[in-house]
Amino acid sequence: MTTSWILSDDYAGLQAQALGLAEAAGFATELRVLRPRSPWKRLPARLWPAPLLAIPPETLAPPLPDLLIGCGGMSAVVVAALKQRGLPAVQVQNPRIDPAKFDVVVVNRHDEITGPNVIVTRTALHRATRDRLIAEAIRWRPNFAHLPRPLVAALVGGSNGRFRLDAMAGARIATQLAGLARDGAGVMVTPSRRTPPEVTRILTDALAPLGGHVWDGTGANPYFGMLALADFILPTMDSVSMVSEAAATGVPVLFLELPGKSRRIRLFLDGLMGDGRIRPFQQPSGDLADHTHRRHATGGRGDVPQAASLAGQSGKPNAEARCAGAEYVVGGVVLVLLAFGKPEHGPGSG
Repeated sequence: MTTSWILSDDYAGLQAQALGLAEAAGFATELRVLRPRSPWKRLPARLWPAPLLAIPPETLAPPLPDLLIGCGGMSAVVVAALKQRGLPAVQVQNPRIDPAKFDVVVVNRHDEITGPNVIVTRTALHRATRDRLIAEAIRWRPNFAHLPRPLVAALVGGSNGRFRLDAMAGARIATQLAGLARDGAGVMVTPSRRTPPEVTRILTDALAPLGGHVWDGTGANPYFGMLALADFILPTMDSVSMVSEAAATGVPVLFLELPGKSRRIRLFLDGLMGDGRIRPFQQPSGDLADHTHRRHATGGRGDVPQAASLAGQSGKPNAEARCAGAEYVVGGVVLVLLAFGKPEHGPGSG
């Protein structure tokens, strides 16, 4: 089996993109988190004169893999340096250095780069495959069976330097979700590692009295279960990864707006809105009322395939609704081909 290293910052969203790509290709994968040493951690990675010396030796200790997969700006300079030793290299996201330093670069269209070895996708790569969603639906259905339909999953991110999720913004989201619960929807919320504890408390205080469920961060993470079971998904707009994973499910995606701005994220959101795949959440939402009417007519959502059908009934063509999944597979195929095209000289050869 082809072995691969995933080199990434310690951000779950970055790691998920590279993991999704490696899993789709069927590689044996080892995650190597990059934590630069002083003084290099105080400098942007692109300014490191010797990238491999900036990383603790144990992070890059042998045995070396058959293939490198980097994700994020820091990984790009490290992966490019390792490629000089003869290792095939794939970079996910804009490397912010010459794409020719890699065998393949996989970017989102909002990265606005092209090249002979650059693959452009409409969403971030992810792990929300059909098989995973079906399995997670079976696993988590008993946990959420008590919630009424339509079932709404809110995916909550956090502040990131471009958008702000503080107590005020959290209270606004809590009010929006509580309104849906009062209108008869079942509401389940999964905060992320970036969600401030204060915001999680605000959401819990607003939704628990109405029967809503807010994951408290203990035990198994129900994230993929919520994606699999939801009739509607409401991710906050700060996370390209969460919006991409939501889009892969086939159900309607209505993103929750936050104070702040980001040109790149706005390009991403505008692109998927132009595709007819997502739109901003507005309250009161006619979408949910319309879904309730369809649920009584069709017997309700039971599994992932039926969810894709609901997306089609909502006026979103299934081909568009599954755009993320199609690109996910393309990326996996590219990695498989690259793995079979290993260089003649092994790692570390002159």
